[in-house]
Amino acid sequence: MKPRHVCSFPSTQQVCFACVDGEEFRLAQICGLHIVIHADELEDLISYYQDRGYFEELIALLEAALGLERAHMGMFTELAILYSKFKPQKMREHLELFWSRVNIPKVLRAAEQSHLWAELVFLYDKYEEYDNAVITMMNHATDAWKEGMFKDIIAKVANVELYYKSLSFYLEYKPLLINDLLTILSPRLDHNRAVSFFSKMNKLKLVKPYLRSVQNHNNKAVNEALNNLLTEEEDYQSLRASIDAYDNFDTIDLAQRLEKHELIEFRRIAAYLYKRNNRWRQSVELCKKDKLYKDAMLFAAESKDAELAETLLQWFLEEDRKECFAACLFASYDLLHPDVVLELAWRHNIMDFAMPYFIQVMREYLTKVDKLEEAESFRKTEDDVKEPQQIVFGQQLMLTSATTPVAPQPAYPAYGYPAPTAAAPAAAGYPAQPAYGFNI
Repeated sequence: MKPRHVCSFPSTQQVCFACVDGEEFRLAQICGLHIVIHADELEDLISYYQDRGYFEELIALLEAALGLERAHMGMFTELAILYSKFKPQKMREHLELFWSRVNIPKVLRAAEQSHLWAELVFLYDKYEEYDNAVITMMNHATDAWKEGMFKDIIAKVANVELYYKSLSFYLEYKPLLINDLLTILSPRLDHNRAVSFFSKMNKLKLVKPYLRSVQNHNNKAVNEALNNLLTEEEDYQSLRASIDAYDNFDTIDLAQRLEKHELIEFRRIAAYLYKRNNRWRQSVELCKKDKLYKDAMLFAAESKDAELAETLLQWFLEEDRKECFAACLFASYDLLHPDVVLELAWRHNIMDFAMPYFIQVMREYLTKVDKLEEAESFRKTEDDVKEPQQIVFGQQLMLTSATTPVAPQPAYPAYGYPAPTAAAPAAAGYPAQPAYGFNI
């Protein structure tokens, strides 16, 4: 019996490969669309095309297959890898459209091998590997760095050390934008370390806006750095405002440096700082050197030190500052002794300048005397009130303020002890005892 002949049909893959060999790429694409939807056959198809150098045709096949209903992740991933190798200009658009449907780790490796740094950063961002994205942008700034994206990603990194690396990167690459970066980093930034970093780099002037923006934390390093900058810039008004608003800094050290400053306004601030630290004599002496008479009078009055105020009075007389002497009398009115003032005024023949002070003193003393007389008169009036009358109930003494007499109460013999009516007889050797009660 003759063997039965079985007719076998070629598979779709074989037909596709035959079309490729015959360079019938339109027919090969029709067959390929039925193959690529099977993930286990996709790799063989891609290898067959690539081995023969038909990259353009393979890319066209996969692009046509993306619209199929059964399109799967492998198709999008392999097309992204092909773009990274042969058409890098198309890869970014493909990733922006289909990043959620590709195998990101696999495409990440392909992009890194092809040195597509911008696409690599995009994938790191979508894969939530923010640290790697920032590192890539700093290492390949020419291709990968974009200001908006960098500021968005740097705020999400887990490693805070990248903050300080990014500051170094900006100082070198984009120094004029560093304050914008610091604004984003400041909530998690160690301000002490940041100030130390910029001091070493000698870039504190560049980050002055940052120092002002974080000064509300009243950080000592920030305050001192900003105060030093304002001193160098000779901006005494801003320095005074900073000192008044934020007190966490070494006031004595700053006062000692400002004391030797060539501008009088900064020496005036030094006197003010001494005053804040209760170094009244140093403060007043500094004001006297610079002839800041008003400040000297105010500081002496605030010190509550009578000796210091009297010393300042004598100094005004030595300097022949009679008007300042008169003003100081009222500025330190509560501290001065009238007899001392009278002696100084008489010895220097300036009674006219001291007379307003003595008028005020006289008025004050007369007011006190009037109050004392009024109080004494009121006390005597109270003492003139009539004394209370005495009333006896039975034979016991009672006090009342009534003016009408009260009849004595009858005795109650049935209750308690009867009151004796006469003195008890004296015992032998003892004097007679009076009746019960008090003799008034």
